[in-house]
Amino acid sequence: MCVRRTAVVKLAVSDEQRDALHRTADQYLYCANRTADYCWSGTAFTECKTNKRDVRDALYSDLREETELQAQLVQAAIRRAVEAVKAVVERWKKGQRVSCPTFTTETLDYDTRSATFYRNKVSLATVEGRVEPSFVLPADSPTPYERYVLSEDYEFRESTLRYDATTDEFYLHISTRQIDSDDEVSEDTGHSDQTVLGIDLGVNSLAVTSTGTFWQGDDYDHWCREFEKRRGEMQQRGTQAAHNALLRLGKREEAWRKQYIHTVANELVSEAVEHDCDVIAFEDLTDIRERLPHAKWHHVWAFRRLYEYVSYKAPEQGVSVEQVEPNHTSQRCSRTDCGFTHENNRHGEHFECQKCGYEVNADYNGAKNVGLRYARKRRHRLRSSPTSGGGDARVDVRINGGTLNGKSHQRIAGD
Repeated sequence: MCVRRTAVVKLAVSDEQRDALHRTADQYLYCANRTADYCWSGTAFTECKTNKRDVRDALYSDLREETELQAQLVQAAIRRAVEAVKAVVERWKKGQRVSCPTFTTETLDYDTRSATFYRNKVSLATVEGRVEPSFVLPADSPTPYERYVLSEDYEFRESTLRYDATTDEFYLHISTRQIDSDDEVSEDTGHSDQTVLGIDLGVNSLAVTSTGTFWQGDDYDHWCREFEKRRGEMQQRGTQAAHNALLRLGKREEAWRKQYIHTVANELVSEAVEHDCDVIAFEDLTDIRERLPHAKWHHVWAFRRLYEYVSYKAPEQGVSVEQVEPNHTSQRCSRTDCGFTHENNRHGEHFECQKCGYEVNADYNGAKNVGLRYARKRRHRLRSSPTSGGGDARVDVRINGGTLNGKSHQRIAGD
C-alpha cells in the first residue's frame, strides 16, 4: 500500500528572503497569466489551447527570456495556467458563464529540483538564487513534517508555497508518498472496456483508493483544531479588534482548507491517470452525516469539496466521475468469490470477514467495494440497454497489485 500525506509548515523568513520570494511570486504569476491569455480564445471553447506540450513549446523560451525564473518554475506556471483553462473550458461546455482565468494569489509550485528539504529548513529556488528559510514547527514532536517529509519511508512529491497576506507569512504545503516495496502494480494481462478507481471517504483517512493509497486526515484535523482554538481565544476577548482578527482568521482558514483539498483532489486524479483508470467512483454523499456520526463539520465539508474538485479536474485528464449507492460498502467482503455482508465484519479500522476470514484495512475494503458496485451497475445498465445488444462488457476495478473483475473472479491477486 502507498500512503499520501500532506504536511503544512510555516516559514521563518528574513527581510531579504521575503523580498526574493515576493519577486519570484510576481514573475511566476506573470508567467501563469501570460500563459492563460495565450490559451484563451474568448469566442469559442473549441479554440482554446489546452495541450500542455504545445503551449509549453510555444511559450517556454519567451518566458525564460522575459523573467529570471528557474526553468522548473516557468514550466510549473505554464502547467498551472493550462490546467486552469481546461477547467474553465469544461464549465463552458456545460453552458456556464466563464472568463479567462486570472492569477493574483501568491502561490508557487515546487518540485524536487526547485525545492530541497532539510531537518529544520528548506532550500527554494528564487529569482535571486537559492534562499533557505527555516521552519516554525510546533513544540510537540514528532510533527507531521518530521513524520512524513523527513522519514525515509516517504518520498517527496511536490509542494506549494503560499503567501498569507493577512498575516504576512509564507506557508509550505508539502506532499509526500509512502510506497512499500511489495506494492508494485503489475501490468494488465488483458484489455477491458473500462477500469474504475474506487474511493472510500472517512474520518481517520480522508480518502482511500482501491489501489491502496491512503490520504490520512491527521494533519488536516490538527490544523482545523488549531484554527478552532484560535477562534475560541479571540471570541473570549470580545473586543472590536478581536472581532476583526476573527474575520481575518476565518478567511485564512477557508483558504487553507480549500488549498489542502485541492492538493488531495489533484493527487486522486493523478492516481487514476497513473493506473490507466477511465472512471473514479465515489459513494453518494447524500445523508453522509447520518452514515458517519463521528464526522465533524469540517470532515463533511472536505468530503463534498473533494468530490466537487475531482469532478471538474478529472475530465481534463479524460477520466469521468461517478457515484454509487453507499449501502453496506463498509460491511461487505470485497473478495469477489465471497461478498458476505455483516455488521460484525468491521471493527473500527480493521475488517475481517466472518465467513471467509479475509482480513484487511476497513477503508481499503470499502474502496474496493465502491469500485465493484460501479462495475456491476454499469454492466447491468449495458445489458438492459436496447442499443447495447446485450453485450457483457467487462469493467475492471483497479486494485493494489492488479485488477478485480466484477463478474465473479479476481484476475490478478494483489491483496
